[in-house]
Amino acid sequence: MWTTFVLATMANVYAQMAEKAEPVFMNGEAQVVEAFANPDNWIREDLWVETEFDSDGDGKLDRMHVDVTRPVQTETEGLKLPVVYESSPYYAGTAGLDADIFWDVKHELGELGRPRQHPEVTRIGERPIISNSQIQTWLPRGYIVVHSSSPGTGLSDGSPTVGGDNESLAPKAVIDWLCGRAKGYTERNGNEEVKAFWSTGKVGMTGTSYNGTLPLAAATTGVKGLEAIIPIAPNTSYYHYYRSNGLVRSPGGYLGEDIDVLYDFIHSGDESKRAWSNKMIRDTEMKNGQDRITGDYNDFWAGRDYLNDMKPMKAALLMSHGFNDWNVMPEHSYRIYNKAREMGLPVQIYYHQNGHGGPPPISMMNRWFTHYLFGVENGVQNDPKAWIVRENDARDNPTPYKDYPNPDASDVTFYLTKGAPEKGALSTQKPAKQGMETLVDNYSFSGSSLAQAESTNHRLLYVTPILSEDVHISGIAKIKIKLASSKPAANLSVWLVSLPWNEGRSSKITDNIITRGWADPQNYKSITQSEPLVPNKFYEMEFSLMPDDQIIPKGQQIGLMIFSSDKEFTLWPEPGTELTVDLDGTELTLPIVGGKF
Repeated sequence: MWTTFVLATMANVYAQMAEKAEPVFMNGEAQVVEAFANPDNWIREDLWVETEFDSDGDGKLDRMHVDVTRPVQTETEGLKLPVVYESSPYYAGTAGLDADIFWDVKHELGELGRPRQHPEVTRIGERPIISNSQIQTWLPRGYIVVHSSSPGTGLSDGSPTVGGDNESLAPKAVIDWLCGRAKGYTERNGNEEVKAFWSTGKVGMTGTSYNGTLPLAAATTGVKGLEAIIPIAPNTSYYHYYRSNGLVRSPGGYLGEDIDVLYDFIHSGDESKRAWSNKMIRDTEMKNGQDRITGDYNDFWAGRDYLNDMKPMKAALLMSHGFNDWNVMPEHSYRIYNKAREMGLPVQIYYHQNGHGGPPPISMMNRWFTHYLFGVENGVQNDPKAWIVRENDARDNPTPYKDYPNPDASDVTFYLTKGAPEKGALSTQKPAKQGMETLVDNYSFSGSSLAQAESTNHRLLYVTPILSEDVHISGIAKIKIKLASSKPAANLSVWLVSLPWNEGRSSKITDNIITRGWADPQNYKSITQSEPLVPNKFYEMEFSLMPDDQIIPKGQQIGLMIFSSDKEFTLWPEPGTELTVDLDGTELTLPIVGGKF
């Protein structure tokens, strides 16, 4: 009997060995396969992919450092699998965040302020430290996972350009290599080629923040083989990241940051090439183009706005963002989603209510990649286009909607009734002539303190009646404002708030700030053309606030707060500039589900 048992057991083992491992799908999703899940059986390799550009001035085509992790079966069984790919400028470390690397913000508008310091990045380790999160998520489900360092970072050649063409062409080259159209090498300067024989030629990209920007950058090249992208909180326009309607405005949490600061922050590439890159990119192209004096949209910024490059894009887009992301603000995702939708591309958008980062639920990402990379007909293309996490729900429990903005939302216009220095009113009925009200700029007061003040001459505040029922805002609020400044230049900040303000222990991120916007009155004509204001002359301008989808609960009031310098985001000119608002020429438009208020 023992002999029979041993023979049977051995036969079973041999049968399992003979049975080739392959991806498994259930309910339209790739499942974890035990044969792929053991890290001891993963093959890890480094290589360099040759690009079509030379961005570090050495006369040779740049090569990108690529890290591959794949199941052993791709070597032993001839298994070919699709690829999940993430690219980043961060894998080899970054500069610190000392205050002197940022631009000084305490100066008059139209000035540069004190010079900032240029840090040097000390590269971490002999090779970039690649995140394991994508590997642990996707490789057990039957994907190969690839990472690459973007130009001028880590062990990749080239110069960082922060949105320049080479940052789009670098991941394109990696995808071309994965599809057999570009050359890869075992060494940075060697001639021994390596081929991606294990790739099916189907690639999906994902990542968060800068790592979420690069999938879009690659997709705008129209590269064949990039089937789907899942950008998470991507920066889709460096102008919209560092400027707002003509205004020099910092991203939240990084006061005084600008594109040249980010260049220094990520420049971890070859130390011997840095001086050339600093001279040509940072100290010439960026210095001449970023224009901290006027804040206007120019050719430099247009070349770093991916909305302008979308015509060749073919990849299916699942976009993810947080409505309370004041670093990479939610307009970044919506503008690309909206354009891709207009182009007829497969699209979905996932919005949560929190801050920076936050991927879609793994099930949603899984269905997206399963369909577009494996070709499994799971119906994902017929799923609702918009998934919104409601205020009290977990991120993995979004509510589906037909689209974003909610198709049932329509614009409701609100008019202003005077009340300074306390509170005026917002009403859907246009009141009799209200005249003008004036505020005095003072950056010393934060926006939150101004919203809570019972009386102050540093802001104007207009509130609705107490809500008798919940109000669902979905889409983009807009303001049309008529104002005059006592000086030739002034900041203009607008917040939409929910009152009374809640700062208690139970307060949530959705409780107080509904949405925000900033603008330069000097750009009242357009964001490409500014002109000094004639003191005390009235100008009309219109601009949008950040996209939102939020239910304001009954018992609250919706407030429109108008002020000048926003301590956390704008420059800090000397206090005292007066902004006078013509209430009769000013109105707020809110997209409200149901179209009634």
